[in-house]
Amino acid sequence: MVGPPRDSLTTLYRMNTPLIQWIAATLFGVALLHTFSVKFFERLSHRYPRHAGLFHLLGEVEVVFGFWAMVLIVAMALAVGGPEALSYAESRNYTEPLFVFVVMVIAASRPVLRTVMAVVATLARITPLPTPLVTAWLGLAAVPLLGSLITEPAAMTIAALMLAPQIFRPAMPERLKYLALGVLFVNVSIGGTLTSYAAPPVLMVASTWGWDSAFMLATFGWKAAVAVLLNASVCALVLRRHLPSADALAAQGSGDAARVPMSVAAVHMALLAGVVLFAHHPVVFLGMFLMFLGYTQAYARHQSPLILKEALLVGFFLAGLVVLGGMQQWWLQPIVSSLEPLALFAGALGLTALTDNAALTYLGSLIEGITPAAQYMLVGGAVAGGGLTVIANAPNPAGVALLKNGFADETIGAGGLLLGALGPTAVAAAAFLLL
Repeated sequence: MVGPPRDSLTTLYRMNTPLIQWIAATLFGVALLHTFSVKFFERLSHRYPRHAGLFHLLGEVEVVFGFWAMVLIVAMALAVGGPEALSYAESRNYTEPLFVFVVMVIAASRPVLRTVMAVVATLARITPLPTPLVTAWLGLAAVPLLGSLITEPAAMTIAALMLAPQIFRPAMPERLKYLALGVLFVNVSIGGTLTSYAAPPVLMVASTWGWDSAFMLATFGWKAAVAVLLNASVCALVLRRHLPSADALAAQGSGDAARVPMSVAAVHMALLAGVVLFAHHPVVFLGMFLMFLGYTQAYARHQSPLILKEALLVGFFLAGLVVLGGMQQWWLQPIVSSLEPLALFAGALGLTALTDNAALTYLGSLIEGITPAAQYMLVGGAVAGGGLTVIANAPNPAGVALLKNGFADETIGAGGLLLGALGPTAVAAAAFLLL
């Protein structure tokens, strides 16, 4: 959750002096510039091997916001005192970073991934189209829509691991990889709007505005599904000549290492379902995660190495965004509250690229007397723009962490992602505005 719980607002307001506000806004801007410069740091690591470790660390996009959040806390401590800075850091709600960490690790486990891949393979075999084309389409369309049930971070993790050997590999032209990445990010962002609990920007307003899953499906969900299917279909057709052969796909899933007993897969799926069900109760889902770790040790022969490093980096990124984003309300909320509905849609679409879309909708939930039309435009714009940058939507850092090795210099450029996401974002925006 990017926005603070209401019982912590007293602490937040106490820290909102002009000096702290400008320090936080400046560091937020520096962090944004840093995210657009990760390829530069990676190139420096190759040019200056003596300091390659430092440059490589600064080139990890998942490190950016966590690093600058630490700088912010230090700056706060110097400006107003250590206890006040610590109080602000402790007033933040870190449920979402913790949940994304847990759900990434479980969703990426071999039993879960093999179960999903088996379903995809079955669907591909019974479809009268080339298997690689169908598999790519399902990864770009069906899995993002599944995010409305299993949450967007889980959908992003599964889709990224499914698509990595097909699309995000050296043989695929770089421009097509960015197109596919843009489609994946946009589709995951809007694909979670069929329910009221799976997409962070919807969750921020659902209880305040009385939006349940039936309302979401009737108001946003079917429109999002149309855009997801269109985006995935166009992308799959563009990629079709560069996809691996059906034999190559079959080889990836063959071998004893790929076989997982149904009982083991069932336990993993049950734990994943439990974590999703208690996504807003960290005491419960962290307990389930500890059980998961113990189970994977007990049945290690059916496991692949867990993606603990990647998931921890993503959690660090999101926690940094929680800390830095919590101090941007003083300039964001006046912008959001001053716009007419259509301008609010365009404003949310653009501002989402600069800050997490859940932060925008959270600020909207604080506006007294906001009209239903403005509510729709705010959420529609926020989710439509969720694929434009790494920070636009909470699951995006997970996709970056899992797919970046398939790109040049093993980094994902912010400019390439932006260009790749423009078309799918336009489709999503048109669906919410015109349908």
